[in-house]
Amino acid sequence: MSRTLTITALDQVPLIAPGDDLATVIGEALSVNGLAAEDGDILVLAQKIVSKSEGRLVDLNAVTPGERAKELAHATDKDPRLVELILSESTAVLRQVPGVLITQHRCGWIMANAGIDASNVASAAGEDNVLLLPLDPDRTCAALCEQLFMRTHKEFGVLINDSFGRPWRL
Repeated sequence: MSRTLTITALDQVPLIAPGDDLATVIGEALSVNGLAAEDGDILVLAQKIVSKSEGRLVDLNAVTPGERAKELAHATDKDPRLVELILSESTAVLRQVPGVLITQHRCGWIMANAGIDASNVASAAGEDNVLLLPLDPDRTCAALCEQLFMRTHKEFGVLINDSFGRPWRL
């Protein structure tokens, strides 16, 4: 058994849109890059493409903040619409001060803003978009493993990766 690690970034992966089939995108990217899947390969996906494919993109203009969101928005100097989404993705608010809203995400992670991301999610229509984390990352990984096996007859591992900042750092 070989004890080597090779990391290969896939070129020519298209921008992902809601509803895109990631197994198809991955299969095409492997082909375009001249790569063949091997048993034991581990595919690492950016959280952002998984969330986009799952349709987790939200236009803040479609969000109506409740009273709790308005109160926390005032305390943290954040957009009340964003705070409403943060609350909907969280099981607890652990800390709120100006500029900071630390929550426990519904998946159990302690993080700023429930992991909601506003970077690189603009649309041509000019919506004020944000991206939520995947609904069930474990289920998504398992489904991708199965779909990729059906396409390649190879056993994959799949990881969803994110930068995941440390909420208690200075």
